[in-house]
Amino acid sequence: MNRLASAKSLYLRQHARNPVDWHPWGEEAFARAASEDKPVFLSIGYSSCHWCHVMERESFEDAEVAALLNASYVAVKVDREERPDLDHHYMAVCQMMTGSGGWPLTVVLAPDKRPFFAGTYFPKTRRFGRAGLIDILPRLSEAWRSRRDEVLRAAGEISRAASSEPGPESGSLAELDPGLLKVAVGHFARAFDPKHGGFGEAPKFPSPHNLLFLFRAWKRTGDERTLRMAEQTLVRMRRGGIFDHLGLGFHRYSTDARWLVPHFEKMLYDQGMLLLAYAEAARATGNDLFRRTAREIAAYVLRDMTSPEGAYYAAEDADAEGEEGAFYLWMEDEVRRALPPEDAELAVPYFGLKKAGNFDDHERPGSGRNVLYEALSPEEIAVAAGIPEGDAARRLAAIRATLFRVREGRARPLKDTKILADWNGLVIAGLAKAAGAADDPALAAAAGRAADFVLGRMRTAGGALLHMFAEGEVARPAFLDDYAFFVWGLIELYEATFEADRLAAALELARRAVDRFRDAKHGGFFFTAEGESEFAERRKESYDGANPSGNAVMTLDLLRLARMTGDAELEEIARRAFEAFSARIVRAPTAHAHWLSAVDFALGPGREIVIVGRPGAADTNAFLDAARSSYDPNTVILLRPAGKAGAEIARLAPFVKGMKPIDGRAAAYVCTNFSCLAPITDSDKIR
Repeated sequence: MNRLASAKSLYLRQHARNPVDWHPWGEEAFARAASEDKPVFLSIGYSSCHWCHVMERESFEDAEVAALLNASYVAVKVDREERPDLDHHYMAVCQMMTGSGGWPLTVVLAPDKRPFFAGTYFPKTRRFGRAGLIDILPRLSEAWRSRRDEVLRAAGEISRAASSEPGPESGSLAELDPGLLKVAVGHFARAFDPKHGGFGEAPKFPSPHNLLFLFRAWKRTGDERTLRMAEQTLVRMRRGGIFDHLGLGFHRYSTDARWLVPHFEKMLYDQGMLLLAYAEAARATGNDLFRRTAREIAAYVLRDMTSPEGAYYAAEDADAEGEEGAFYLWMEDEVRRALPPEDAELAVPYFGLKKAGNFDDHERPGSGRNVLYEALSPEEIAVAAGIPEGDAARRLAAIRATLFRVREGRARPLKDTKILADWNGLVIAGLAKAAGAADDPALAAAAGRAADFVLGRMRTAGGALLHMFAEGEVARPAFLDDYAFFVWGLIELYEATFEADRLAAALELARRAVDRFRDAKHGGFFFTAEGESEFAERRKESYDGANPSGNAVMTLDLLRLARMTGDAELEEIARRAFEAFSARIVRAPTAHAHWLSAVDFALGPGREIVIVGRPGAADTNAFLDAARSSYDPNTVILLRPAGKAGAEIARLAPFVKGMKPIDGRAAAYVCTNFSCLAPITDSDKIR
């Protein structure tokens, strides 16, 4: 066992038996590199990464590669999910040096952490034009020994370029207007795939933040083409192989344009963001498929990804027994053996099964393995089989249940049980939103248990958030995304339950985030708090990635909290963030989709609806139902309980102090920018 044996990260422990003398990231590794005059070989990945496993099997478990690394390098392993700060920094290096990035990420550093070589996956030996580690390692080691000045000069230039954030740009807040939103929709329309949904060509990623913006753009303009782009993408993803039709939940992305063949890992953040997208789609359109899909994602998370304490695990692997997708793939004959003949005749066309297989498997071509997807709808199956639609739906549900039970007997993919504050925040937000869309309070209760875990177990004695809980212990000060995403979850949870302590916690953590991460000089937020960065410069990022930009999420959080509480200071901090990033947003709007949602909210028209009444009373519930009856993402809702119970909300939102029931009946106050109309006692008038 090497030095990774005692790591809290599952990814690091997966490499604990490698013959490579791995170190975790830390001063011990860099001190050794300096004392032995060796470069550092840095490998960054994560536990559910397929190509990370491939590189481990090919190279890091290989004695010849290990001997080269151990003789000439100090080898360091990093879990990108545990240390996103390191991953962001060195991924920027890789993208700058090579024009692309991905995982596993491979970087070679001087002992002072400055990089001079970067790449992603490398096989052991040269293959199809891709250099092999056996070739690269001796060359880099020789360069370190014989051309030290040249290497260090290059390392200095690379490090300076990677660390330098763009300075304040000459953007204008005036450009963040409805015209920009229209331009962004046009960019999405040009990239839209009208046949299969989604944007661009293969591979296709869900990118739910893009869809959340498109729903807001449609609400603003009424343009049905905008709505259709979002709807068609969600429908095609739900019918495709990227969705797990037996176990539910979504895989990471589709390797093809049809959403058929996924990269099979299941990431918690995808489930959270897609919960938000499908729940909002259900509210916007009334389409029951979207409502059902939100319920299904929630069912997967609560069944397979929930800790005994109620928090949510990070990921499930793509591989099982060393083979990608093995847990999820089916031979047609396997399906026929598992089902009665009459049900098999429905299942084979429904799931698009082929004798030759539909899974493009480069390692075993023609293996006959199939990804399950919805090749025909239940309605089409009913017509083809000559049976009523209701019978077809019931039989297909029973078929899925039978195949799920059979699949549960297989060796499962490995589960990464670390708990991350940021990803839990996204799922809390998604479950809370889905609770309303699906009319299922149990989903909000589940979100509340996860929120209680983070608030109770993932904070310092002083109340600051921590990033990770693993193996019974917490680790790492929280990053911007932890605060931004978790505050988002608390805001959605408040609007789902109207528990005042959720709003109080959101406000407290948002203000802590401002204190820890704000760039007071130029606006916006750094990814790391002052004094907690490994590097001289703190990064301040604006672009969306697999998740929306932490800066954008924090900005929208502040805008919503400002509307809910009347705190103008929060709105001013949000304005400064827009100012800091406006030039980037205008230059590349589709790379800033969540910023566009924040722009839409800031532009309004927005409303604050304050309902005053007894919680649970029929007249109070009638107002709540009316306030939630339409899709209106720029409205915030507060419940001020009648009597003493309303004191906490009045403390958090002083502008509601004078709002009272009317003649003992529940009332609603509809406000725009904290200017309120006369109270309403007829809930139909809210509609």
